[in-house]
Amino acid sequence: MIRKALLAGFLASVATPALAQNGPPPSPWAPLQDRPTCTRDELKAATAAYVEAQRKGDISGLPLHEKVHLLENMETVERSAGLWNTALPVASALNFHDDKRCKTFTEIVVTEGASPYILGTRLYMHEGKVIRVDSIVTKPGDWLFNANAFLKYTQQEDWSPLHPYQRTDPAEMIRGANAYLDGFADKFSDIPWGVPCARLEGGAYTNRDNKPDASCEVGMPPGVLYIVNRDYLIDEEMGVINVFCRFGGSDGGPDSHTFRYIDGKFRLIHTLTAIPGPQANDEGGMARGAADPNAT
Repeated sequence: MIRKALLAGFLASVATPALAQNGPPPSPWAPLQDRPTCTRDELKAATAAYVEAQRKGDISGLPLHEKVHLLENMETVERSAGLWNTALPVASALNFHDDKRCKTFTEIVVTEGASPYILGTRLYMHEGKVIRVDSIVTKPGDWLFNANAFLKYTQQEDWSPLHPYQRTDPAEMIRGANAYLDGFADKFSDIPWGVPCARLEGGAYTNRDNKPDASCEVGMPPGVLYIVNRDYLIDEEMGVINVFCRFGGSDGGPDSHTFRYIDGKFRLIHTLTAIPGPQANDEGGMARGAADPNAT
């Protein structure tokens, strides 16, 4: 029996492919860090450089790691293929910074030029270098897209830093964002709705009339839709949590949800989803027969 066991072990080792013996090949990309290091000033400098890079169509001004991983709409792309190579007339840019997770999020609106866009771009940093650029690009034809309306309502909103007493505990921000996203799967559980609250979804706006009792709860779709692969960024000073995720299961569309908390409640929500869908009009209402989020 011992001889048979030894022989079987020997034959198994001979038959084992080199890949299994040596492990998987090393990744060509800089690895994401469990405990990244950065400063808030480094993150702010990186987002300023990214916005300028998008204006110029050249990301060489960013402190890119030599093995930086570049993604567009959650797919790996060559550096030469990304929209960051196209000079865009940036009409608006909101920047958020997470110095615990060493991530940034920039929301850019482009209304002029060859094509309008709304971009949501993450930078992941470690030791002063950008190790990942992850950009969600939405354009005409994508879900509720309207860059003119998105710009109009963004500029009317208050995205100034919060007083410390108005801030929300990060754990509660994650819990509340998850509760909202779980609501799309009919799992409604203590969503921190605030009043007033306005949701800007691709270009459709839920508070076009600036009502003092407006709620972001209107327009939540019925049925079951799973939102998965959630990745979080929290800017405590701004009261913001941004979630990158897939809308509609593991093969769903690239999606960004940005929640602005004040005193523990949602007050502003921005969403970008890179899937085909109905369009919004310039006033933030729905076109093509889609349901109006202001309807009750």
